[in-house]
Amino acid sequence: MQYCQGTKCHRYRTRDRIRGKQGDKCYQTRRRTNFYYGNGNFCSLNCLNDWLNDNIEQALNHFGRTTEPKKVLCDDAWYKDRDWRSDAYFFKNDLLGKKIAITEAQYNNRSIQNPIDRYPSNIKH
Repeated sequence: MQYCQGTKCHRYRTRDRIRGKQGDKCYQTRRRTNFYYGNGNFCSLNCLNDWLNDNIEQALNHFGRTTEPKKVLCDDAWYKDRDWRSDAYFFKNDLLGKKIAITEAQYNNRSIQNPIDRYPSNIKH
């Protein structure tokens, strides 16, 4: 059974955290919920935020901080979009200011992520 990893979970005074027999009661850490906060490690957003506030600096130092801006270049900026009013599907690239119409099947096909996937014969080797 997995318990909430929140550093202050046992300190929140809610009825579902009360455990024990009359005269020997205490507040106890909850079991995790099926809301999957923090990939299922926390029972609530409060507990997730408590853990982050207590551990974020150590986690960033361990896994590495971003020290330079990350970039998405024009050729990699394509994404699928849908106009719900007209029920139209297309690839869109805001950096290039382009829109390419596609079918609903292509929109739903997860293996097609950009216009090059749609037209593989256009790839130059």
